Amino acid sequence: MFEKKIVLVTGGTGSFGNYIVHRLLSNSEVSEIRILSRDEKKQYDMNIHYNNNPKLNFFIGDIRDYDRVDEVMKDVNIVYQAAALKHVPVCEKSPFEAVKTNVIGVENIIRASLKHCVEKVICVSTDKAVKPVNVMGMTKAIQERLIINANKSPENKGTILALVRYGNVLLSRGSVVPYFRKLLKENQPITITDVKMTRFLLTLDDAIDLVMYATKYATGGETFVKKAPSTYITKLAEVLCEEANVPFKYDVIGRFPGEKLDEILITEEEMPRAEDCGDYLTIHPWWDTRMFDDFKTEFSSSEMVITDLNLVRELIKKADEKAACVHVEKGEFSKI
Repeated sequence: MFEKKIVLVTGGTGSFGNYIVHRLLSNSEVSEIRILSRDEKKQYDMNIHYNNNPKLNFFIGDIRDYDRVDEVMKDVNIVYQAAALKHVPVCEKSPFEAVKTNVIGVENIIRASLKHCVEKVICVSTDKAVKPVNVMGMTKAIQERLIINANKSPENKGTILALVRYGNVLLSRGSVVPYFRKLLKENQPITITDVKMTRFLLTLDDAIDLVMYATKYATGGETFVKKAPSTYITKLAEVLCEEANVPFKYDVIGRFPGEKLDEILITEEEMPRAEDCGDYLTIHPWWDTRMFDDFKTEFSSSEMVITDLNLVRELIKKADEKAACVHVEKGEFSKI
């Protein structure tokens, strides 16, 4: 898939970006990896981490800026669109800022991709785009429609655009596991918003596997989902307390504005278009006339719950092992 290809990763210095760059660099056939992001320090640290790898080419910029996106897109073959405002409370407080990045920014990616006849665009979406109840999810739901319908644009001369959709990812920046570990390290109580809350247990490596699957099999307009187990947030907290060798206890603080109780990755409306593909499922676009009977209920974290702490420990261990060789270390930039 990547022989002599130029790949652009937007939001490339984030958790997802670091993992996909690590995976791409393990593929000797890729020609160049361009990283478009806003944070100069993260770019500096990432470049140091990869020993100034000549295949990496960093560009400071924002997907809100069409001219910059257009410039960076020249000669690109594959785009991984991961730039986003994704923190739910932040998007709730500044909704139009979320629109600027998650909607207008994605439209800029689409326009530039079609102009430069990019081969494939794989866009990262979220469970929060499904039955959205918060600003982040609403903007991501619009993003999904933009990506899907761009396949039918009169300006599209062969570009394939598709989506990957997943929920919270273990050890990603701002996610619950590193947050709980921080609280425990500081001898603060773990805070739980709702004891009934469930989340899928997907590692960043799983997320990249999903992206690679989409890159290989997308023909235009699909939404790809990776099957994953889920558990109660309290079970994660119990394992992390055990890890820190402290008593298992927590404070219930109530749900944040726009916070869902469960993650949903496929709805009733999508079920007739959803095909079971083993470890993955493919939601085909609205214009595909095929009908499937592979799913009888919504694909929700409330239906996939595991309570065996050994399984939760194993998933966290797996995520930790991969993170140890991928996460960018703190660089020297701040000391200059």
